[in-house]
Amino acid sequence: MIRFEGVTKRYDSGQEALSDVSFELESGEMAFLTGHSGAGKSTLLKLIMLMERATSGEVWIDNQNLAKLSKRHIPLLRRKMGVVHQNHQLLFDRSVYDNVALPLIVAGYHPRDIGRRVRGALDKVKLLHKEKMNPQMLSGGEQQRIGIARAVVNKPPFLLADEPTGNLDPALSAEIMQLFKEFNQVGVTVLVATHDLALIARMHHRSLILRDGSLIGNGATKLAPNNDANMDDN
Repeated sequence: MIRFEGVTKRYDSGQEALSDVSFELESGEMAFLTGHSGAGKSTLLKLIMLMERATSGEVWIDNQNLAKLSKRHIPLLRRKMGVVHQNHQLLFDRSVYDNVALPLIVAGYHPRDIGRRVRGALDKVKLLHKEKMNPQMLSGGEQQRIGIARAVVNKPPFLLADEPTGNLDPALSAEIMQLFKEFNQVGVTVLVATHDLALIARMHHRSLILRDGSLIGNGATKLAPNNDANMDDN
């Protein structure tokens, strides 16, 4: 469960990135987060990951108030979250296998468990046969699937994605979204930030629409010409 209660985020510069945002994402639900450039999508995700803290209001994860979470407990919270980025953030001096294994190594998993989990994650994204390759040898879509495998290798209950299809063509974007849907179908709570209204309209999931830091929509996404939500977010 992810719950925002009257959340405002104001930076030291005076910029108000989010203003009185309230919503709840049920455990096992999949939803999209959309809005124009600078609407606050990335800030909202950072609040969930505790990369930032709310200026006012409350953010709850699994019935835990993040405002009351100490710094030493932040790593434990983040282990519950798989995160997928637009630019993959892969290590090109390591193999596909090693990239996916990294979160498990950091968490101290036994080598035998690491092998089993990594190969299971790579099989899920249909890249098991390329585990020994360098990511640079793969296509953009394959690199994104490596990023997804790394995000889910420790089986987190939450999967967050920030513009995961921004650099992909429509066919590859649809494949990536289908992967998110499959993870959601086995109980993972999924929140995807994207500006691609045409794509998410076909997915038939709830959309949270931000405009200038305010939540202006919380329901099914409909295609509309010249909608300002159909813009890249920085």
